[in-house]
Amino acid sequence: MKPKVIVYKKVDPTVLVYVRKACDVIYFEDLDATTLPEFYQELKDAEGILGSSLKIDEKFLEQAPNLKVISNISVGYDNLDLEKITKRKIMATNTPGVLYDSVADTIFGLLLATARRMPELNQLVKSGKWTSKISEEQFGVDVHHKTLGIIGMGGVGSAIAKRAHFGFDMPILYHNRTRNPEAEQTFHATYCSLEEICQQADFICLMTPLTPNTVKLIGEKEFKLMKKSAIFVNGSRGATIDEDALVWALQNGEILAAGLDVYTQEPVNPDHPLLKMDNVVTLPHIGSATYETRLKMAKLAAENLVLGLQGKQPPSLINQEVLSEVR
Repeated sequence: MKPKVIVYKKVDPTVLVYVRKACDVIYFEDLDATTLPEFYQELKDAEGILGSSLKIDEKFLEQAPNLKVISNISVGYDNLDLEKITKRKIMATNTPGVLYDSVADTIFGLLLATARRMPELNQLVKSGKWTSKISEEQFGVDVHHKTLGIIGMGGVGSAIAKRAHFGFDMPILYHNRTRNPEAEQTFHATYCSLEEICQQADFICLMTPLTPNTVKLIGEKEFKLMKKSAIFVNGSRGATIDEDALVWALQNGEILAAGLDVYTQEPVNPDHPLLKMDNVVTLPHIGSATYETRLKMAKLAAENLVLGLQGKQPPSLINQEVLSEVR
């Protein structure tokens, strides 16, 4: 008898075919007020789930007594209460690696768009207001040869550093929980404190995962340390910064501009002050949003799910400590 699993996110048909060969699949393209009751009913005897963003905590787990594998279609897993999941001997997996380049493309593109004021000037042209040479007040700033500070030199941070070093000749500073010798050797990156990055970098990219230690990692103190000409880019999670402090820093000229792909509340409130500022470029959390990358993520998540339910080690198991329990 095949194990019962729930796929609660729209995925490519080829992914569903793969999972259905090994599992009895209950499929929801999306979860909303109309589908949630049925989802939780099916959850009662499900052995595996595959999807993203759903908060999986103790209350959720109490409704899933047979759960063996949680397959998260995301590299981040701040939606998972790993302590409670591991205590119940459930495998938790994510999808690292396959999205690093796509996210790095997005974040570096956001940095460029903010520095050269591309969305603002695009609107100037499209609105018919480009009637003469642009003035110095509309000039952007150079990116090449400027100092880039990366907070979080993991897979995506390293991919951003690669683009900056080889493509734009940018000196790179970085801060991480541990040193990254490969980044230091390959990109000539310099390890330094968070305070030093804030003080010295022309561009600052925040790429840390969201953990209890990184909530509001960047706040008023850090923005005050930054150069008046600094551009801040957040591609991690919205909660890693104090958004009120960012608004204050931009309104008071503590930094020059910001590029954002993530927000404390998503979708962001349309009345949020950040959306009213010309010196802020905003994207709707599109870091990995290409068809090719999302397909790779879904395929990896499906492989994690199927192998875990077969009693094998998934390729990207987060809580390795459960292995001794399930074997």
